[in-house]
Amino acid sequence: MPVFSCGGMRYQHSWKDVPEHEIPSKNQKNLEATIERSLAVGINHIETARGYGTSELQVGKILRTLPRESFYFQTKVAPTKDPKEFLETFEKSMSLHGLDHVDLFSFHGINNLEVLEDAKGCLDTARQLQRDGRIRFIGFSTHGHLDTICQAIDTGEFDYLNLHWYWIFQNNWPAILRAQAQDMGVFIISPSDKGGMLYKPTPAFSECTIPHSPMMFNDLFCLNRPEVHTLSIGASCPGDFDEHLKALNVWEQRSEYLIQAENALHQRISETIGSDWWTYVTQDLPHWWDVPREINLRIILWLWSLDQAFGMREYAKERYSLLGNAGHWFPGQKATTLDGIMWEEVLADSEFLEQIPLRIQQAHEWFLKEDAKRLSLSD
Repeated sequence: MPVFSCGGMRYQHSWKDVPEHEIPSKNQKNLEATIERSLAVGINHIETARGYGTSELQVGKILRTLPRESFYFQTKVAPTKDPKEFLETFEKSMSLHGLDHVDLFSFHGINNLEVLEDAKGCLDTARQLQRDGRIRFIGFSTHGHLDTICQAIDTGEFDYLNLHWYWIFQNNWPAILRAQAQDMGVFIISPSDKGGMLYKPTPAFSECTIPHSPMMFNDLFCLNRPEVHTLSIGASCPGDFDEHLKALNVWEQRSEYLIQAENALHQRISETIGSDWWTYVTQDLPHWWDVPREINLRIILWLWSLDQAFGMREYAKERYSLLGNAGHWFPGQKATTLDGIMWEEVLADSEFLEQIPLRIQQAHEWFLKEDAKRLSLSD
């Protein structure tokens, strides 16, 4: 596996299935040029999902023209309660991309225990597809809570996982270590976009990662851990690989640089919001299911902190808008009203009891925008 993967959720024509003749030739040419560039620089892992609309169809058009041994292909299909329905969706996926087998197959979106149970129910079907040579390795993707991820790993049924982990969000590190103990592959989802919109970084974050870009810093930070095997690059055009490739050019100098950059980032946190606060909001807050009205305090105060420390207002707005609109992909609710909440009971003996209600209210006022919905069809 290459250290970067070519993710297929930014260059497709539509998030819904449409007939091939409705796909503009300009869009298809750009997608094919992106994949050609990916392969030319050694990024030979191409990944997509049934939930990415026309992505499978469009990617398949170019991959079918290439020697099959020249690339690894991965797609993802959401598990269902009925294995027959899951198989039908898998067959549709295969008919769209047109390949005789997928190198890596993921159960898409094991984000809670209910979906994990669905995946377990579909495993016999997936194993038969594996015996038939249509699937080589079976894994899962997740946006779920750490406990859910660890329970999925502990089944011992999976060869690899796709999960979130990058500098601004390191909560899933215990899951990565758990995966390593089972010799699983570790694929990091969306480190540049979900990792802080690093393709258009804020001045405050950029200043901390000098002399390199935040995107390069984040790549080096993730890949510096041998437990991490590949980072997804959701390229929208051929040039989107360039900044990532620069990170590999300075690989040998990474150790001293990472210490310097991380010290600068933590110094900024200390000077703006306080190190104790950052530790608290990234580790110690109650889960959304333990908060009245299912308000996701962890996400809200984490976003407030990123905004105050690094000026990530646009990122915070995008993520906050998903609360209440993305189901198990981004659970919990916005802080629409705080009336009647007994904070002493919710936060127990928190040293930040007085600050938290005000900061939640500020976050709602600053980040509220037109609600977004997660685009994937596998919601």
